[in-house]
Amino acid sequence: MIVLGCRFSPSKVDSASRKAMITEEELQRQNERLELLLNLTNRITSSLDLREVLRAIASNIREVIHADAVAVSLPDAASGKNRVFAVDFPHGKGVIKEELLVTPSAAAKKAMDTLKPVVTNTRERGELSSEAYDVVAAEEIEAVCNIPLVNHGRALGILSILRATNIPFSPQDVDFLNRASGQIAIAVENALAYQEISELKDKLAQEKVYLEEEFRSEMGFEQIIGNSSPLKHVLQMVETVAPSDSTVLLLGETGTGKELIARAIHDRSRRKQRTFVKLNCAAIPTGLVESELFGHEKGAFTGAIAQKIGRLELADQGTLFLDEVGDIPLEIQPKLLRALQEREFERLGSTYTRKVSVRLVAATNRDLEEMVAKKEFRSDLFYRLNVFPIRIPPLRDRREDIPLLVSYFVEKCAKEMQKRIEAVPVAVMKGLTAWDWPGNIRELENFIERAVLLTRGKSLEAPLAEIRTTKIQEPPPADLHEAKPVAGERTNSRSEKSSVADEYERKQRDEIVRALTSCKGRVGGADGAAERLGMNRTTLLSRMKKFGIYAKQFA
Repeated sequence: MIVLGCRFSPSKVDSASRKAMITEEELQRQNERLELLLNLTNRITSSLDLREVLRAIASNIREVIHADAVAVSLPDAASGKNRVFAVDFPHGKGVIKEELLVTPSAAAKKAMDTLKPVVTNTRERGELSSEAYDVVAAEEIEAVCNIPLVNHGRALGILSILRATNIPFSPQDVDFLNRASGQIAIAVENALAYQEISELKDKLAQEKVYLEEEFRSEMGFEQIIGNSSPLKHVLQMVETVAPSDSTVLLLGETGTGKELIARAIHDRSRRKQRTFVKLNCAAIPTGLVESELFGHEKGAFTGAIAQKIGRLELADQGTLFLDEVGDIPLEIQPKLLRALQEREFERLGSTYTRKVSVRLVAATNRDLEEMVAKKEFRSDLFYRLNVFPIRIPPLRDRREDIPLLVSYFVEKCAKEMQKRIEAVPVAVMKGLTAWDWPGNIRELENFIERAVLLTRGKSLEAPLAEIRTTKIQEPPPADLHEAKPVAGERTNSRSEKSSVADEYERKQRDEIVRALTSCKGRVGGADGAAERLGMNRTTLLSRMKKFGIYAKQFA
């Protein structure tokens, strides 16, 4: 029996086995890369959250290319550097992290300029900026492959693949990454476009809501009423400063119409076609002032369930009116000062710097200089606000405007209440003009509204007895040596006695006026003014004659 056999060379068997293994590894590698491309496509179509998409992409690439880290950096216009937007570095030391700003290396610049991949070894320091070298050295990175993210012939950012070993990037790896970067660039551009559109949509929506609220809210009065010389002086200053972008500080007591003057400045400025945004710093809890002013990101603090655009950003290219600016907390004042000086800010919970162009008008009824002296207000912020101060006169300094304001408010309130009031009695007008109005125009408007409510006929019935007067103390002269004595005064003691006597007589007169108003001019009788005041009828008549008061005025 003859046995036929053949002998196989061991070298040939090993070679065939190796080829089979290489083919299997190559097939597995190709499958992984095809799966990566499929994942990229799914990511692009399934989500428009840029950071979420890039994090997932970085993780998939790192696993397929067998790298130690993958980062996606986008240019930051504000700083001129590259911002690490997403990174996957499971075993990193924390030096390379999201939001890190790094000056682009020569290799990264070359990749962005030529729109082609650039592979560098970190030992070649000439290819890295000092800042970039410090970062990769701290993380012990040996090799970097920079792939430009190109779409429509424009580089949107850099895809960086990092290895902590000296294993080189093969031409096949670089070619595959370059091909895949096109899809990543599409994802980046789509997400950036969506983010921009979303932010603009949110801003327009908030502007719409804000303007609707402003339209519905009471503005006190729609136009500036009056022709007194103090008011004319204020309007001249408004005309002077309005065309510029200078900061204006409105000073004056509460209720003098500071917001109306701020609106007049905006309406006469170059920004009149843009938004006029106001923020009452005293009406917002201290912990929320910063959020209202600068905005916040989702999750920035407990209760921040959604992104919020701040008033500063909302007023971009327009005017921001900060009412009661003296009530801004001390800890927020440096951030406000920086925003005004540098025209940039960050939302709460974000490190992204936003540029704004805002014209600021501030208002307060407090003495900011005194607050600065007491260290209750920052001096540098005060100097920044006090560029063009305008002091709004109180109503008692422009009494000739009171009849015009009364007529205006009577007409306005009567129209709202569907009443027909044709006249304001002379006695009522004299009484209204005589008061000091510590609450100024706001107090006058509220009083006229109450008077219109109480009026039953066609003539205004004003409850003058309800007005509470306040003695306004005039400030002392700036130089006591230049203060001239009033004619008839001999000594300080006589002057003090005279002022006390005048005050006493004034109070008596006011009580008589209130009583006659309540009794509609009736002096005697069970329901007369004398009975109300607890004095004899003849005594009351004598005092009325002394003060020049006539009962017919109140009938």
